[in-house]
Amino acid sequence: MNSTTRIGLACAVVIAAVVYLAISGIGDSKSYYVTISELQKLGNKAYTRHLRVAGNVQPGSVVRSGTHADFTLVELDKTIRVSYQGMEPLPDTFKDDAQALAMGTYGRDGVFHATQIQAKCASKYAPAQPGQKPTQQPATGAPSKAAAAVIPAR
Repeated sequence: MNSTTRIGLACAVVIAAVVYLAISGIGDSKSYYVTISELQKLGNKAYTRHLRVAGNVQPGSVVRSGTHADFTLVELDKTIRVSYQGMEPLPDTFKDDAQALAMGTYGRDGVFHATQIQAKCASKYAPAQPGQKPTQQPATGAPSKAAAAVIPAR
């Protein structure tokens, strides 16, 4: 074999290896978003897929132990037990009634085994209701000169 053929063969092997790793990696990192109702209807497919499940944290259900936590997610009238065993502690916004997204796998024991948790506190970011005062007031009552310059005259 001449050197051009050897280089071409080596390049083909490297490209084939990269393509194989890319295709197999896509399948492993894919996760499906399901509701609690859909999860309970998936049957055997639920046990073989990486899933994301969202719901509200049921008040009083959170039991913490270091970075491990057990809690219940609620969606309308459906509930699911979640066992979080992650490397990171739970987010500060993870509280009773907070919206949470659990990522992991569903076990045959009926418990969702999460490796990641995302949470947000809906009340913290919700707009003020009509007639309510905003939760954060500016440091001074007077608008700044820049803000006053933007307000149109009537």
